[in-house]
Amino acid sequence: MELIKVVILGLLEGLTEFIPVSSTGHLVLGGHFLGFEDAGDTFKIAIQLGAILAICFAYREKLVSVTTGLVRRDRDALRFTTAVLLGFLPAMLIGVVAYKHIKALLNNPWGVAWALVIGGVAILVIERMVKRVRFNRVEEFSPGLSLRIGLVQCLAMIPGVSRSGATIMGSLLMGVERKAAAEYSFFLAVPTMAGATVYDLYKQWDVLDFSQGAYIAIGFLMAFLAALAVVKTLVAFVGKHGFAPFAWYRIIIGGLALILLFLGQ
Repeated sequence: MELIKVVILGLLEGLTEFIPVSSTGHLVLGGHFLGFEDAGDTFKIAIQLGAILAICFAYREKLVSVTTGLVRRDRDALRFTTAVLLGFLPAMLIGVVAYKHIKALLNNPWGVAWALVIGGVAILVIERMVKRVRFNRVEEFSPGLSLRIGLVQCLAMIPGVSRSGATIMGSLLMGVERKAAAEYSFFLAVPTMAGATVYDLYKQWDVLDFSQGAYIAIGFLMAFLAALAVVKTLVAFVGKHGFAPFAWYRIIIGGLALILLFLGQ
């Protein structure tokens, strides 16, 4: 039974990390309803690393190109790197200051369920708002735009809001084209999730439990494979269908969770 829980939660992390439905929210609710306990968040940290590596693998050519471009002082590579680092800066600063408060929120499945529903409604509203597209590539982002999107990303510190959802919806409201917004959320995830993971390891090293190494490895692999599949298909899906399907999914899942919680499950 424990193996099934590990596989489910690993897949949940990979499938939901990069789409606007909140991976943290899914893990909180999944862990609650499955009765899964994670000493020191060891398992969660491992599967997040799997998702991060999926992004790096899927966009390895882009990352290598940017790295070599930085060596050559290429203008586009410099602008791309600046946009990602400035977008990451607010989450880094606020995350360190508010770490204990953020962790405390993770124990509230009711808050997650409500956040899923409210976030779904917000996505539907934002999708219908007319906004002139002004930015088609990350390399076109100004420092101010990157910082503003980074600030919006910090809303995802509330479990259930969704890091990718906050980043993408904030980008759309600021005139970024859909596909570019989705890709920026991918790239911004790398330093944001890596930073959060490293800080988690630092703060919780004494209580981490590595005794179930096989389960941790399975969860890591499931998260990596599922995230890789999502990353390779999301941009094309969004270009064709927009973000409304994710909004309705959030509303349905959040609503079902609220019903189950009300019934005492």
